[in-house]
Amino acid sequence: MNFDIADLSGTFSTLDVLLTLSLSLVLSLAICSVYKATHRNISYSQSFVQTLVVVCMVIGVIMLIVGSNIARAFALVGALSVVRFRNALKETRDVGFIFLVMAIGMATGTRFYVLAIAATVAICTVIVLMSRLNAFASDIQRQVVKVQVPPEGNFGDLVEDVLIKFTKSFDLVSTETVRSGALLELFYTVEMNKNLKSGDLVQALTAVNTGQRVTVLSGYDQTDL
Repeated sequence: MNFDIADLSGTFSTLDVLLTLSLSLVLSLAICSVYKATHRNISYSQSFVQTLVVVCMVIGVIMLIVGSNIARAFALVGALSVVRFRNALKETRDVGFIFLVMAIGMATGTRFYVLAIAATVAICTVIVLMSRLNAFASDIQRQVVKVQVPPEGNFGDLVEDVLIKFTKSFDLVSTETVRSGALLELFYTVEMNKNLKSGDLVQALTAVNTGQRVTVLSGYDQTDL
C-alpha cells in the first residue's frame, strides 16, 4: 500500500498566497473604513466590521483552494450548505457590504488583482458620494406615535381627532393590550404638520387619553424598534 502524502500546494505559489491575503486585508480594511465613515444609525457593530475583514480574507483563501477544480467547487458548496446564520442584519446596507467583501475576496483569490483594486475604489467612491449627498432621501418624514388609552369609551376617536389637527396624514398600524388588558396601546405612523413640534402633539394627546403614556418616535426608520 502506498502511504505517500500528496501536497497540492504547488498549484499556487507562495507569492499568490501572500498577494491574496495581503490584498484582501488591505482592501477589506478600506471597505470597513468607508462603512464606518458612512454609518449613520445607532446599530453600529464593531464585531460586524471585523467580520467583514475576516470574510474577505477567508473567501480569498477558498478561491485559491478551489482554483479551476470543479470537484472542489461542488464540495465547497456542499460544506457551506450546512452552515446556518441566525443573526439578523439590522440594516439593509449591511448586506451590500457583505457581498462587496465576498466579491473582493473572490477577485483576489482568483488573482484578478487589478479588478479587485478597481472595484474597491469605484464602489467605495459611490458609497461615499451617496452618503455625502444624502442620495435618495425622502422629503416626507414620518414618525411613530404610541398612545395608551382605556379600553372602554371612544378614546380612539378622540386620539384620531387630535391627529387630524396636528398631522397631514396618519395610519393606524396596530392595536394591542398592555398591563394585562387594563389599557390599549395604539400605534400610528404620522406625517407631522410643518412648524409643529412633537411636544405639542404629546400634550394634546395627553389631554384626551386620561393622562396615560404617549410616545412620539422621530427617525424611527433609523432606530431599532
